[in-house]
Amino acid sequence: MTGLGIITEVMDTADLSTVAKVADIIQIGARNMQNFPLLKKVGAQDKPVLLKRGMSATIDEWLMAAEYILAAGNPNVILCERGIRTFDDKYARNTLDLSVIPVLRGLTHLPIMIDPSHGTGKSEYVPSMAMAAIASGTDALMIEVHPNPAKALSDGPQSLTPNKFDVLVEELAVLGKVLGRWEQKPTLVAR
Repeated sequence: MTGLGIITEVMDTADLSTVAKVADIIQIGARNMQNFPLLKKVGAQDKPVLLKRGMSATIDEWLMAAEYILAAGNPNVILCERGIRTFDDKYARNTLDLSVIPVLRGLTHLPIMIDPSHGTGKSEYVPSMAMAAIASGTDALMIEVHPNPAKALSDGPQSLTPNKFDVLVEELAVLGKVLGRWEQKPTLVAR
């Protein structure tokens, strides 16, 4: 994808046609990963689908959810790791499972996105997890950005300021170039 894109989450089959009119990518959130009627309906339309891993889902369950979309005729599925729920949530909201990247590379052809913002829940952890995701081979990143995270209506604690995001993009570009991952700055996607 080139340029700026809009990713919008759809939570109900009744909302799909409205969301599809304005979104470049339809997002299925973690809590809807096993909403099979919704998966079938997004599979029957032609917009790319970002499928977030459920917070307690196994890799096989996640891939089977993607299969519902693929089987309905939509080949444009992006798998998004956004952290899984574990026993220790004292320091981070979730555990960002970066081991999923090489595992998925051996199991599927689908592109992989990592969401270090939801994966950790804390903005101070986002840069290191984003770097680790690039080093591990992710195809894309989803990073929350807000001009004033303290006043954000949601996801403030995990959001970077625009200035911190700009610094991170520069650092990621250096790492990506060293690793041979990209020759130019990455594409930015609005969420």
